[in-house]
Amino acid sequence: MKKQKKIRAVIYHVFCSALAFIMIWPVLWLCFSAFKGKEDIFQNAGSLLPKEWIFENFVNGWKGFGGVGFGTFFRNSFIVTVGATALSTFFSALVAYGFARIPFKGRGFFFACMMMTLMLPTQVLMVPQYMLFSKLGWINTYLPLIVPYFGGYAFFIFLCVQFIKGIPIELDESACIDGCGRLGTFFQIILPLSKSALVTSAIFSFYWRWSDFIGPMLYLKKPKLYTVSVALKLFADPNSVTDWGAMFAMSFLSLLPVILIFLLLQKYIVEGISTTGLKG
Repeated sequence: MKKQKKIRAVIYHVFCSALAFIMIWPVLWLCFSAFKGKEDIFQNAGSLLPKEWIFENFVNGWKGFGGVGFGTFFRNSFIVTVGATALSTFFSALVAYGFARIPFKGRGFFFACMMMTLMLPTQVLMVPQYMLFSKLGWINTYLPLIVPYFGGYAFFIFLCVQFIKGIPIELDESACIDGCGRLGTFFQIILPLSKSALVTSAIFSFYWRWSDFIGPMLYLKKPKLYTVSVALKLFADPNSVTDWGAMFAMSFLSLLPVILIFLLLQKYIVEGISTTGLKG
């Protein structure tokens, strides 16, 4: 029996490793293509390792285009991503606290309306949002990409509501006896115990905002305001010769923040999604 279990374990791990390698192959190909020349990229597309390692791709790619370097694009992406992530994470937790702990008339109705916004395709909201932000004079600024998250994000609110419901309400009652108000209970009790849900929301928000292409493409018209996602698309010029090696090099660099955040905070993703509340 022990021998059979070992054989099954070996088969299981070999199968999972092979499947993981197949799934990660496109990312590996992109990373190694960042060190290839144009001919090597297209003539040896099935090969992973480059014939000749070309580090100049990073130098050429970092120069950017239109007189704007990729350092500016990365800075712009961090401004938009960090701002939107901070607002959506904090205010989602605040709104979720209201739904989970504060009884008020129509709570179920408003929660259902909030959940219904998840069913709206992004394309439906583009035109009215653009018209609104245009009248406000927010075009060519980062405000349309950050301010809408001031009220939270529906998915994160739902995630935090389920998590907060798992926190014993006796803690709120004890805080109330000690003189804490609603906000005091939120900041001193709920927020510290909701760390897993908050980090999970922040990770997802960072991923989505960092890779967002449609939003920056709609509202940002000046090259000096472009984010990395828009810059990478415009890096490939169909009217001229595209430096594919440089574009892949910048694509590789754009993946590093996402990969680092996942490696550092991956343990919180499962904890936050499970929404089991307090752990023993």
